[in-house]
Amino acid sequence: IIGISAVITLVSVGEGVRQVVTDELQGIGSNLLFILPGNVGTASQGGRSQFLRSANTSGLTYGDAMALNDPLNAPDVLMAAPEFVATGRVIYGNKDVNTSINGVTPEYQQVRNFYVLFGEFIEPDDLTSQARVAVLGQTVLEKLFPNGAYPIGQTIKINRVPFRIIGVMEEKGGSGFSDEDDVVYIPITTAQTRLFLGRDVSGEYSASIIYAQVVSEDRIEQAKEQVRAILRQRHNLIFGDQEDDFTILTQADVLAVMGSLSTVLTLFLGLIATISLLVGGIGIMNIMLVSVTERTREIGIRKAVGAKRRDILMQFLLEAVVLSFVGGAIGIMFGVLGAVVISRYVADLNTYISPNIIALATTFSIAVGLFFGIYPAMRAAQLNPIDALRYE
Repeated sequence: IIGISAVITLVSVGEGVRQVVTDELQGIGSNLLFILPGNVGTASQGGRSQFLRSANTSGLTYGDAMALNDPLNAPDVLMAAPEFVATGRVIYGNKDVNTSINGVTPEYQQVRNFYVLFGEFIEPDDLTSQARVAVLGQTVLEKLFPNGAYPIGQTIKINRVPFRIIGVMEEKGGSGFSDEDDVVYIPITTAQTRLFLGRDVSGEYSASIIYAQVVSEDRIEQAKEQVRAILRQRHNLIFGDQEDDFTILTQADVLAVMGSLSTVLTLFLGLIATISLLVGGIGIMNIMLVSVTERTREIGIRKAVGAKRRDILMQFLLEAVVLSFVGGAIGIMFGVLGAVVISRYVADLNTYISPNIIALATTFSIAVGLFFGIYPAMRAAQLNPIDALRYE
């Protein structure tokens, strides 16, 4: 019961995590290219640290994004949006939070498929004037305005610099890995001149990542090559043997990586639960051995009246299988119940109970009964009827 219920519950959680990751990536936007600083494939740093590392050491710039927005340079790129990612302290009245401060451009809304709920988003004039305006995510809004006060027009301080709230983003949601709503958006030029001084050695505004939206899904590869050619030219990588100082990933690439990670997680959780199945199987074997010992005289009487070895063998094998099957059936019910409870009480995690997992659990429970019932059944079948009859 414990083994089967643990397998179903934990594997369902693993599948739920996989679905959360898939939904988050699909919700980022459609037909996206992710352009990251550095060569993730050859860098000693992991992909996550490359993604989050400081824009001061980034090889991507605001100018790179503007070049990608030129249809003459990249006809298959519909729109590109740079993002400068940093962390800051936001204060309003006696409330303060540490959150992500993201410098973005007006194109960010469409590219990321993430729009304001009320108010307005950053405009081109805000970039030109380096305006101190801010758009709040839902999580930041709830922390700074817990009583439901109207935030538009209010003044907050980001790292002690005053900003005027002009909008509030719609709820994006998140998971245990990240909260897409725990963020404040400001103009990228403002972020890099008034808060974080994010310029590279050439004086251009740095970017932590660039999102490029492709005109259609079937033009992803062509757009990827166009982006690569533009960035190599801008970064003076004129020789063919020079490695790219950036990495271009499609949504399929990111989904494949995250899918493999979630698969490993699911297998790991299943392996942990399998240990309890092994313990349960040993318990069944011990129970059957005790049963053989207690029923030695019964076995002797059956053999004396004509029962053959295979009859005794099948009797005890069937008893072991029935024990494990009934335990497996109860375990399936508890496993499904556990998955439902976790899904209900863990925010943003919907566990997925696959029929294949239930079928596998049922088969495994029967297999456990057979495997661990063979030794006691063989021991019972090999008893000498005369010795069995004398047993007290």
